[in-house]
Amino acid sequence: MRRVATGLIILTLLLAACAEEDTPTSGNGGGSGSAAGCDTSNPPLMEDGVLTVATDRPAFPPWFEGNPKRYSGYEGALATAVAKGLGVPVKWVVEPFNKSFAPGAKDYDFDINQISITPERRQAVAFSDGYFDNNQGLLAAKDSTITEADSVADLKDAQLGTQVGTTSFGFINSVIQPTSEPKIFDTTNDVKSALESGQLDGLVTDVVTTVYLRDFEIPGSVVVGQYPTNEQFGMVFEKGSPLVDCVNQVLSDLKKDGTLKKLQDKWLQDYLGVPILKD
Repeated sequence: MRRVATGLIILTLLLAACAEEDTPTSGNGGGSGSAAGCDTSNPPLMEDGVLTVATDRPAFPPWFEGNPKRYSGYEGALATAVAKGLGVPVKWVVEPFNKSFAPGAKDYDFDINQISITPERRQAVAFSDGYFDNNQGLLAAKDSTITEADSVADLKDAQLGTQVGTTSFGFINSVIQPTSEPKIFDTTNDVKSALESGQLDGLVTDVVTTVYLRDFEIPGSVVVGQYPTNEQFGMVFEKGSPLVDCVNQVLSDLKKDGTLKKLQDKWLQDYLGVPILKD
């Protein structure tokens, strides 16, 4: 009996040790891959042989160029480069911005749409490592009194607007703290229309988009400036997605071999020379 009991104890300890050794740990992006990472030659995709990527529509340049069947632009080209690193093509689907980081199941592998990584959003979804350092930008109507503003203090009396669910809304309330409640809209397109129709003195969004809107969408508008907010854009996954580690491995390779910088230089360089707003 003593021999049997001793044998059972030894067997139990061996099984416990094996279980502990095989337990996966989370990767950098909050996924559930192993510490060694995900097998990029056999990624866990929703649909075999294709990377399903979501973004909003309309999708604005320079983040996206072309049509949804074959996007280029910075984020479009980046998603394509990630897919190439996984050895599969991209299939694009539509997801409204404010739904991309809502909790629950996703019907795509990841969403890429200038989505800032925040602690609050991490509670509902998983993020890749960052792929762009973002600042908030301010675009003013051509006849607005804030076109000459050079500080946040100069914006206190402005009627500002932005898209719902964005970090721009939080920036307006916490940093600018205007006397008038900011107006929020469902899409960037709606905010743009409100600025054009005179409902707003200015709109706040990522600095790259403000420059694009000035140059191509809203004639006579003025990019007042940008404000450093230490944000990073990340790709958004369903909470617990094992694909996060695979994407982070590919993204790391794209950073190391200079591909990410080349994409930024090609698509974004002309949009980043904007004056900094003082406090």
